[in-house]
Amino acid sequence: MSAPPRLAAVVLGTRASALARAQTEWVIASLTAAWPDLPCETRVISTAGDRTQASGQPLPEIGGKGLFTAELERALRDGEIDLAVHSLKDLPTEDSPQVAIGAVSAREDVRDCLVVRETLQQSVASAGISLATLPAGAIVGTSSLRRSAQLRALRPDLDVQSIRGNVDTRIRKAGAGEYDAVVLAAAGVRRLGLENAVTEWLEADSMLPAPGQGALAIQCRGDDEPTAALLAAIDDPRARAETSAERTFLRALGAGCAAPVAALAVATTTPRVRLQGLVASVDGTQMVRVDGEGDPQAIGEQLALEALAAGADRILAAIRG
Repeated sequence: MSAPPRLAAVVLGTRASALARAQTEWVIASLTAAWPDLPCETRVISTAGDRTQASGQPLPEIGGKGLFTAELERALRDGEIDLAVHSLKDLPTEDSPQVAIGAVSAREDVRDCLVVRETLQQSVASAGISLATLPAGAIVGTSSLRRSAQLRALRPDLDVQSIRGNVDTRIRKAGAGEYDAVVLAAAGVRRLGLENAVTEWLEADSMLPAPGQGALAIQCRGDDEPTAALLAAIDDPRARAETSAERTFLRALGAGCAAPVAALAVATTTPRVRLQGLVASVDGTQMVRVDGEGDPQAIGEQLALEALAAGADRILAAIRG
């Protein structure tokens, strides 16, 4: 197919990290596969989240998810770029003015994974190591309240600590011995080709993922119909349905990024999905789990109401307080 006429190349905004660039290159490859004559170029944009990586301060304390998206959305609205590429799990659920999610990518691995120091050091001692067999007191790094709460529920004897930095930086910190292990999103590890660093892939029944995990969101301006038409060719209806249910659950809870919330939907018969949701206290001692099947928005809202009625309201109120 020939691309719709444009005056210039499509400019994609990306963060500077290796993962962000890899994700943007994936989007370009997908677009040019659908529109072979489409010229594309990238523009690197620094975000507040990138600039605070070295501080080590946990994300919820300094602004949460919008730290990695606000500058890209501003560049999009100002016409500096035509598309902004994000990990969907990092995108706030609130609608951004004048911006639309033009495409949701097919999902990568939705799981989390465990990277243990011995694996990185290629130690014989790494054989048989898993989350269940880490020694008591082992220091495990994660940037996510969702992961830390579930880790503390599964292994209250571990020392779960905050970690900042890009995927490769966190893996390097584990290899250097700053942490005994780190827990990361499997999708980012796979997109960077770092699967050999993984000690264990954590299944959803023990570590429920974040809403939107594994999918990319490609934003365009809300009134840019030609670019929206380009993106329609790479939109994945299954991923959009699943992530819509997960993000609706998060939004209906009113939890924001300062609470441990997990959700995973699996498409059944289009457009219905089977959705699991979780709300936890930060220390992992309280958990509310819900599940059900339905249309994405309806089941997301329904399960949020069920979770709130089952005690999630008290958990969230305590966290806000």
